Amino acid sequence: MKYYCLVLVALASAPLAAVAGDPDILTDFVIPNMYGISPMNITGDFFTYTGFRVTDEIMPWPPRYFIAMKAGMEAFPALNGQSVSYAKLVFPPEYVNPPHTHPRAAELLFVLNGALSVGFVDTAGKLYTQDLSAGDMFVFPKGLVHYQYNQGQSPAIALSAFGSASPGTVNVPASVFGAGIGNVVLAKSFKTDFWTVHKLKAALTPPPNK
Repeated sequence: MKYYCLVLVALASAPLAAVAGDPDILTDFVIPNMYGISPMNITGDFFTYTGFRVTDEIMPWPPRYFIAMKAGMEAFPALNGQSVSYAKLVFPPEYVNPPHTHPRAAELLFVLNGALSVGFVDTAGKLYTQDLSAGDMFVFPKGLVHYQYNQGQSPAIALSAFGSASPGTVNVPASVFGAGIGNVVLAKSFKTDFWTVHKLKAALTPPPNK
């Protein structure tokens, strides 16, 4: 009887594991309603994304600021239902992509040019770090806090592949100090004073539109 119960539990758990990622689709691909056209009229243009093409006006070289160019479902509708997306990351010297998470996907980082120092923290609080050079890859497990840092004096470029058409991004500093959580709550949580929290909020909260 005990063995029989274990088999039932395993069988009941299998469907749950199968739907842990993006929802599956019952067609070859999904055409957003806004297109209002038949699959018969779709061409290769629908499956092509050119947003990573840049000019000097859009992205001067060497870069003066961090750029994250995202090819997700919002910008590239053909990804809907395909459980994949990309991002192109451009790092000026000594720039950090702050600690953040992707709640719906793992991230596979590939360094194209330059070098990056990366790391993530697991649910036990252990930090895993690595120094990457051009041609290296590093995986950030799904949902875990991670960062990338260009500590060199030359720019760096990386591509990030995600196991979701819409992985989502939660910027940890901005979410904690820029989302309106009360100063008292944050001061007690970080065991610091009210004014330290106030300074952090001022640095991370965008100024109001005028």
